[in-house]
Amino acid sequence: MAAAQTVGCSLRLLTVLFLAALAARGADYFVTIAGLGGLPEYDKQFSDWAAQLDRQFRENGPAAHVMTLSGSAATKREIQRAFEQLAAEIQTGDSFSLLLIGHGTFDGTDYKMNLPGPDITAAELAALLNRIRAERQLVVNMTSCSGASLSALARKNRIVIVATKSGNEKNATVFPRYWIDALRDPAADTDKSGSVSALEAFEYTEHKTAAYFESQKLLATEHPLFTDTGTADAVRDPKPENGQGLLAGSFLVLHPEADESKTVAPGKQKLIARKEDLEAKIDRLKYEKAAIPPDEYKQQLTALLLELARTQAEIDQ
Repeated sequence: MAAAQTVGCSLRLLTVLFLAALAARGADYFVTIAGLGGLPEYDKQFSDWAAQLDRQFRENGPAAHVMTLSGSAATKREIQRAFEQLAAEIQTGDSFSLLLIGHGTFDGTDYKMNLPGPDITAAELAALLNRIRAERQLVVNMTSCSGASLSALARKNRIVIVATKSGNEKNATVFPRYWIDALRDPAADTDKSGSVSALEAFEYTEHKTAAYFESQKLLATEHPLFTDTGTADAVRDPKPENGQGLLAGSFLVLHPEADESKTVAPGKQKLIARKEDLEAKIDRLKYEKAAIPPDEYKQQLTALLLELARTQAEIDQ
């Protein structure tokens, strides 16, 4: 009887310690904003990317609080309302991630993200972020011209990732596609922990972005940068020698609740390769749009998008 009581007490103690550990880690908050596309194909692409991120973040389980604003809902006022709610809810022990998808602009002074209605500046985004009490924050600005937002967004205990090295890289970015891939490709999990850190996701995405331009024989129009030291002195290769990456290495973007044994079936590897090829063709077609008759461009784009949707559906089965 005494032995049974001892075992029971030990189990209760382990349960208490486990629950305490979960409480200490806090909740994970993810906010994705997909801005104005300007053209139907970009509107669709931005909303699709936002929806894919939404699904990925929800794999983190009930401790993940996921909010996604896209299309007509992604207005400056709705963003401000969302942050008002989050500022009242989020605690210091929680983690907070903000992901921005879309077009950005830079006039030499201010960075702005294109939204339905009034745009939002980097300074305004920073003011909203500074009201969030979470001591661990991640901002991934995947828009064009996003490099110009670095100086406003950088802050102690905040990881800032941008798709471009300055406000002068104005082309639509491919960075979001590879960031999403980083959250579902086992290759991104370099330490084989079953989770993907912000550092692992950045390194995967930066490599894939550079490889895309090289494979398509295109001049690179985006150069992702990273900082987690609280300064705007961002780098492309975070490592101990430059003091970057320590915070991001421990910030988990994806840590599936009970899916650690899930792996990508060998038969799906070809589908994933096919998907990447189709996405590259779509991006290439957009670069060549000005030289293609409108009807032919629309026909080619529609065919590629349909094939991409079919391929993604097979991957998701």
